[in-house]
Amino acid sequence: MGTVIDSHFLGLTAIVTVGYQLLFFIVTALLKIDKVTDFAGSTNFVILAILTLVVRGSWHFRQVVLSSLVVVWGLRLGLFLLLRILQWGEDRRFDEMRQNLGKLAVFWIFQAVWVWTVSLPVTVVNASNREPSFQPADIIGWIIWSIGFSIEASADQQKLQFKNDPGNRGRWCNAGLWKYSRHPNYFGEIFLWWGIFVASTPVLDGAEWLVIIGPIFLTLLLLFISGIPLLEESSDKKFGNVAGYAMYKKTTSPLIPLPPLVYGNLPSWFKKFFLFELPLYNRNILQEGQHWYRTSSREGSGGLKKMS
Repeated sequence: MGTVIDSHFLGLTAIVTVGYQLLFFIVTALLKIDKVTDFAGSTNFVILAILTLVVRGSWHFRQVVLSSLVVVWGLRLGLFLLLRILQWGEDRRFDEMRQNLGKLAVFWIFQAVWVWTVSLPVTVVNASNREPSFQPADIIGWIIWSIGFSIEASADQQKLQFKNDPGNRGRWCNAGLWKYSRHPNYFGEIFLWWGIFVASTPVLDGAEWLVIIGPIFLTLLLLFISGIPLLEESSDKKFGNVAGYAMYKKTTSPLIPLPPLVYGNLPSWFKKFFLFELPLYNRNILQEGQHWYRTSSREGSGGLKKMS
């Protein structure tokens, strides 16, 4: 069908993303609800993948595969998060935003940026009229996506089952993949989007390689801004005085799944520089011996929250 606004569909996807997020922002602001927030973010990816595929109309095999991977991921995550919030009733991440229109608007703007940026590899592939021959990067990318998707989906389900067990009330999740990573779902999400990028590389040419900012943005977001830091802070508040929690943090990787015996015996410099055990994740508690003590002053959580 051809070009819409620009040859890479960057303007089209930006307009659709802003419009879609604006619609859900209005619903959220008027009804003071937070049950559709994560659903809006995840399904926006699905809409962009399908839209760009249909508008270009070339339907190359690589385009169909990458779009299908995004659709499967987006629908799985969106439905999971929607059903979870309907079951739990309320999302505490938005406690500070429900009555603050400004903070709520900033969140939705940031969510739109997240969707548009992370979707860039698929957007550019679907907009391209090039169809290079099948390459190892295709298979490698699909394998990376499959591993990441399996880890994220399994981790989400394991944590849901853990939290739904009344016997686990007051405990942090250390079941299944959560024995090997404090945030295996985030590891899976980062991994699968790098897989999407790798699988897109046979098509990329010249400035199109800038779509790498998609997985880079997601990685930085989860590592430093609204993913792991906020959840680590929340867990430290809840379990900082619970016996065993300090040992769990000491022996469990923050992101990359590793056996606790291996991770616990690695030197701290190695954990910091190669396994993302950042001081940022322990800024609200002080470790002394085998006990954790709360610092005398603490910043409020504030800021933007992750939408998945």
